[in-house]
Amino acid sequence: MGNLYRFLEPVVLYLLERDGPAYGYELGSSLQNHALTDAEIDRGALYRTLQRLETMGHVTSAWDTSGSGPARHIYSITQSGKDHLREWATVLNNLSRSMESFVRDVNSLGKVSTETTGAAVTGTH
Repeated sequence: MGNLYRFLEPVVLYLLERDGPAYGYELGSSLQNHALTDAEIDRGALYRTLQRLETMGHVTSAWDTSGSGPARHIYSITQSGKDHLREWATVLNNLSRSMESFVRDVNSLGKVSTETTGAAVTGTH
């Protein structure tokens, strides 16, 4: 799946499906609450992700010229984007299971290492 910024993709799709059409700024504000990393999300990465999703046909954008401010892009999820979000859910579910297993294995190494060290120190090994 590539670098951690790749994990912006499912969160952006999730927010668009859950909340409906949104401006990039709104997505950026909501993104940190659902990010799959504890790293600060760079706004540039968000907009690159939106462009990539639009190129792939998973989101559409339109200029919103209503209001007194400058025109802004409003993003919407497509059916392809909804399908892609479901694919991401499967990938992330599998990754979650693998990571949980890995953490469990690493933690058991710590226990084995502590038990082995303790046994060697006490001479009961």
